[in-house]
Amino acid sequence: MWYFGKTVRYVSSYATSKTCHAIINGIPEMTGWLGIVPASTDGVTNVISILTAAVASGHQVNVEITSNTITGVYMS
Repeated sequence: MWYFGKTVRYVSSYATSKTCHAIINGIPEMTGWLGIVPASTDGVTNVISILTAAVASGHQVNVEITSNTITGVYMS
């Protein structure tokens, strides 16, 4: 499901390229860390890059969440 106009609160990544998480404000019943789980390493990198840019610039994002994981994102 897509959620629109949300604020990224925090992003986190680890030494392994596919282990990244974010906290997004305003997602009903999802207040903790959400894993970033696109199908490829490049997909994870692209999503974390957009989320990090949103935190740095204060822009909102539109985010797709499937099974409590972030599977897509674009900046508003």
